[in-house]
Amino acid sequence: MRYHTDLPADPSIRRILIIKWSAMGDVIIATALFEDIVRAFPNREIHLDTQPAWRDLLFAHDPRFQRILTVDWRDRHRRFHQTRSWLRQVRSGNYDLVIDLQCNDRSRLLLSLLWLSGHRIRYRLGNRRQLPYNLAPVELPRPAHTITRSRAALEAGGIPATTPRPVLYIPERHHARAQAFMAQHELAPGDYAIFLPGCNANGHLKRWGADRYAALANQLHQEGLARIVLIGGSDEVDECERIARQCGPWLVNLCGQTEILDIPPLCESARCIVANDTGTAHLAAATPTPMTVLCGPTDPRRVKPLGDNVTALQADLPCINCYRKTCSHHSCMAMLTPVRVLRHLRTVRELDAGQVLWVDPA
Repeated sequence: MRYHTDLPADPSIRRILIIKWSAMGDVIIATALFEDIVRAFPNREIHLDTQPAWRDLLFAHDPRFQRILTVDWRDRHRRFHQTRSWLRQVRSGNYDLVIDLQCNDRSRLLLSLLWLSGHRIRYRLGNRRQLPYNLAPVELPRPAHTITRSRAALEAGGIPATTPRPVLYIPERHHARAQAFMAQHELAPGDYAIFLPGCNANGHLKRWGADRYAALANQLHQEGLARIVLIGGSDEVDECERIARQCGPWLVNLCGQTEILDIPPLCESARCIVANDTGTAHLAAATPTPMTVLCGPTDPRRVKPLGDNVTALQADLPCINCYRKTCSHHSCMAMLTPVRVLRHLRTVRELDAGQVLWVDPA
C-alpha cells in the first residue's frame, strides 16, 4: 500500500473526483484545497461530489469543475437508493484519482463498496492510513484543524497545499448587488464594520449575544466608524433586531436581505469583521479583510475560518471547548467583554496573522 507518491507527475491521471459534502463552513474551507488541486493538475478533468445545496449556492458558476455530482444524504430513510445512485454516478465517471476530503464513515464505506464491486480506481487519497485509501499522510496530532488534515492528505499525493484562504467564484450579479447595498446605505470603503452575530439556532451557545454586539457597535461608532452592518440568515433575524434596537440609525441591518454570495463582496470593502463561529464567517474569510471570531464552547484550533487575516479570541477558562448545547452560566462568552474585544480590534493589525488568542478571565 502506497502512502506517498507524486500524483501530478503521472500523465495517466486524466479524470479526478473530489469528495466534499459536510457543512457549509467545511465546504468553504475546502475551496482553498480545490484551488490547490486545480493548479497541480492543469488540463485535467476535475469533478466535484457535493451536496445539492452547495452545488446551487456555491458552485453553480465555478469554472474549476466540469461536472458536479450530487446525492442528498439528509434523508435517512432512503439510504439504499442514495448509495445505489452514488455508486452509479461514480462508476460512470471512470476516474483515475479520487480525493476524499470528507473522510468519514460514509465516504470510506462507499469507496470500499466501489472497490468490492469490481470498480477499481487506481489512486484513492484520504487523510487516514486505512482502507480504502492507498495514499495517506502520517498520523496527525489532535486536535487538528480540518485544513491541517486535508493539506497533509494532498501533500501525501505530492500536491502542494499552499492556498491561504477560501477561493470562491462569484458571479457579477452578486458584485452588483453588493454595490447596490453599499450605495443605498452609504457604506464607504474602509468606513464600516461587518458583524456576523448569529449562528444556527441549534448552536445558540456559540452566540456572543445581542447586548454585547450592540455595546461594541456603539463604541466603534463613537470612535468614528461611520456604519456597522449586520448580516445573517433566517435563524438570526431576532438577534439582529435586538442589536438594532440598541443602536442608532447609523446601524445597517441587512439580516435576511443578502444572498450567500453577496457576503464576500460586502466584506471585501469593510474595515473589519466581527463574527461568531458560524458558516457566514467562512464566507467572509474569502476576503483579506481582518476578521475576529469569538469562540466559546467550540475549539478555535478546529473551527477557526481559514486565512491569515483571521484571529480567534477565546476566554482562558477550564470549561472552554465543551461543545455543550446547554449551559447555566455561559462564562466563556461573558468573559469576552465588549471592552476587551474593542481593545483587540484596536491592535489587530499589529498582531501576527492567524492567531488564536486566549483572554485571561481575571
